[in-house]
Amino acid sequence: MSRTTEFAATVLALALLAAGTAVARTSDRNQPMDIEAARSDCGLGENATCTFSGQATITQGSLRIVAEKAVVTQLAGKPSRAQFSGGVRLQQDMDDGDHIDARSNSVDYDMRNEVIVFTGNVSIAQQRGSLSGERVVYNLRTGQLESGGGTGGGRVKMRILPKPAQASGKGTP
Repeated sequence: MSRTTEFAATVLALALLAAGTAVARTSDRNQPMDIEAARSDCGLGENATCTFSGQATITQGSLRIVAEKAVVTQLAGKPSRAQFSGGVRLQQDMDDGDHIDARSNSVDYDMRNEVIVFTGNVSIAQQRGSLSGERVVYNLRTGQLESGGGTGGGRVKMRILPKPAQASGKGTP
């Protein structure tokens, strides 16, 4: 593996791992990361950017991200931002057994402020519900989720399914 490819893989891995810590399957962080794209263009140094384009596909354990383009920026030797664009799809299993399937036109993850912004035709589905709109902002530090229908009168749509009924524990059939 070349030094540039190794750097790119390290930067992208750190970006994605940080993004996934809120809901991700914990064991995914210990799995190898595989990156495929038609092209990569990566800089070296403390303040570098690495761009993967042409159907970039990133997999690590149960995490799978597919986007036409992925750009990871590093500042002062640390990943600071990961941007995905062009039909972004993110899928991952979570520690509680749930599965998340998110789609949007773009995803922008600001690692310094721990904020993820999904923009354009956003659709996020889990076993217990779904959320859709034009923009969804998730603050990993606070757990705050903000969504909007965007300009043009769009609406946010959310569906929350009831928890499954639990057995009464009294031995009733």
